[in-house]
Amino acid sequence: MSESTPTRSGAGSRLRAENLTLAYDDAVVARDLGVSVPDGSFTVIVGPNACGKSTLLKALARMLKPDAGAVYLDGKAISGYRSREVARRLGLLPQSSIAPSGITVGDLVARGRYPHQRLLRQWSSQDEAVVVESMRRTGVAELANRLVDELSGGQRQRVWLAMVLAQQTPILLLDEPTTFLDIAHQIEVLDLCADLNADSGHTLVAVLHDLNQACRYATNLIVLAPGGRIAAQGDPSEIVTAELIADVFGLPCRVIDDPETGTPMIVPAARRRSRSEDDGPVAVHEHAAL
Repeated sequence: MSESTPTRSGAGSRLRAENLTLAYDDAVVARDLGVSVPDGSFTVIVGPNACGKSTLLKALARMLKPDAGAVYLDGKAISGYRSREVARRLGLLPQSSIAPSGITVGDLVARGRYPHQRLLRQWSSQDEAVVVESMRRTGVAELANRLVDELSGGQRQRVWLAMVLAQQTPILLLDEPTTFLDIAHQIEVLDLCADLNADSGHTLVAVLHDLNQACRYATNLIVLAPGGRIAAQGDPSEIVTAELIADVFGLPCRVIDDPETGTPMIVPAARRRSRSEDDGPVAVHEHAAL
């Protein structure tokens, strides 16, 4: 199994966690967890169900108070910031986002400017320009006057990303941004995230279930094992092995090069058939959705 290693040696980290103990209703999910998110990275968190992926993301976003340890943002404990100040530094796309009934795309995206409003500083031409640019970059400008309720799943996800972009934060946290989307819309959303990282320098932290997608898009991969421990962290090409996948997910597999990107690709081992099944249907694995 690979040891935890930092990505981009020497890179700074505006967001990190030290000695975290995370729990829900007195049930400990992770203990003594330490994470450092490299600035400018597209960090993806993967792991089996119930290992604490979304719990860790919520702690990084200050949505969950650790039982022990602390999350640090720009060198200061995140608990010491006011909520509005956190929202100007860190944007969050939750796992389940529900828009108010009857709201238009433009009005929803405009809500991303809330952290920048003040008693004596209301809506400005700068706010309007940021909203327009956020919708343009996420490809939803032509939907500005449409009701969010009328949009497809992929369109809605891009609208929520536009709202998070409108906050103008250097760090974006995304909790399972591809959930409930078909494969084409999954790739569309992940391509958009990769562009935000590569072209705009945003630091992204996302929780994903599909390990092959995580390997394709992440510049820094955090692999959580049961019990909330970090099994490995670093460049997917350097840490993802068949031994790691078997240890963390209990899945026999081969790791080969993705023919499109050269990144690691997980191929589950074929099911062994009994002699009586030789003439029966063959089981097919669609993809490594982990």
